[in-house]
Amino acid sequence: MTQPDVVVIGAGVIGLSAAIAAQARGLSVTVFDREGPAAGASAGNAGAFAFTDILPLASPGIMRKAPKWLLDPLGPLSVRPSYALNIAPWMYRFWRACSPARVASSTDAQTALMDLSKAELEPFLQQTGTLNMLRKDGNLQVYESQAELDAALPGWAARERHGIEFRHLDAAGMAELQPGLSPRFTHGTFTPGWYSIADPKLYTIALADHFCAKGGKIGQAEVTAVRPDETGVEIVTAQGEQYRAGQVVVAAGAFSHRIARTLGETIPLETERGYNTTLPLTAFDLRTQVTFGGHGFVVSRLSTGIRVGGAVELGGLDLPPNYKRSQAMLGKAQAFLPGLKAEEGVQWMGFRPSLPDSLPAIGRARGLTRVIYAFGHGHLGLTQSTGTARLVADLLTDERLPIEISPFSPQRF
Repeated sequence: MTQPDVVVIGAGVIGLSAAIAAQARGLSVTVFDREGPAAGASAGNAGAFAFTDILPLASPGIMRKAPKWLLDPLGPLSVRPSYALNIAPWMYRFWRACSPARVASSTDAQTALMDLSKAELEPFLQQTGTLNMLRKDGNLQVYESQAELDAALPGWAARERHGIEFRHLDAAGMAELQPGLSPRFTHGTFTPGWYSIADPKLYTIALADHFCAKGGKIGQAEVTAVRPDETGVEIVTAQGEQYRAGQVVVAAGAFSHRIARTLGETIPLETERGYNTTLPLTAFDLRTQVTFGGHGFVVSRLSTGIRVGGAVELGGLDLPPNYKRSQAMLGKAQAFLPGLKAEEGVQWMGFRPSLPDSLPAIGRARGLTRVIYAFGHGHLGLTQSTGTARLVADLLTDERLPIEISPFSPQRF
């Protein structure tokens, strides 16, 4: 294989977006992935470009809810007992990131990346021939009481300060926007700036097709190590094969920290195991994405079905899936949307790569300018894919960066 200018490790939405952005700068690019395009979290997410979701998961509000949630093994946040000791250092960092000062700083950084990603989105979709997959149906966040809405108002005030449009609704307003909600939901907030993609897996595959049509190469291989050499970077696979590139981008999602470790870096990446069930399109007349924030899941309309999913299970990469979580969310969805038909559902579990302060790692490896990290986006990989791709391409070509990336430094921990 001819030595490319860049090897990107990871063929999810982050890796492929970065590969396309690098390719557009005139660089020759090869992508390696352990399973192939769209095999991980990029295949089964809710399909949202959640540009209004600027508040970090690590926040005082989550810390107030966490004890109650953790008592419910099928609730919005759970930790497998067998994994509790493993996750303890990460949870300590998460707790530290919940201080008001850290949350304010993280919100500013998240907002900057969101704004960049939104600005880059439609030109990127136009470039890749995927603009017809974009939807602008908004998101409806629902509440079961005035008290629940009141508890969320500080978060909406923070969004308002950052120029995000929304409007609060009563039950009648919600019914007009989305018929069929249970009367238990008395208040809601609609954010029209919440975009979505027709289907995240089909979108990621379309990116792979575009990349290959422009001369890019995609190889199926599990990269186990990267090493600097005199002329660039050596890439080692599980099969014992060795490749070289001028530069490397590590965008391997939940497996990225294992690769970083071969460069002597310990990055506290953990795995939020996400679950969902995808139902036929005829399951419900869904007109906007509906977020049941108090229960930690969403219901979204894709071109391929109605997807019920979300929640956070901290359980690492090796434990088997617990599909009772999917069943629990689907049961709640039936209660919250009484007309929902729950037959013929397809269950899924995927790994969301998550860092303790809810910000991704974007930047160069320690002391090694030829290796760039782009991982740890948690729930926001699709949302932040085009902004991350712009930053990666700028780093690869030593261009001036459009935003300050020190908050995303891989070495911040």
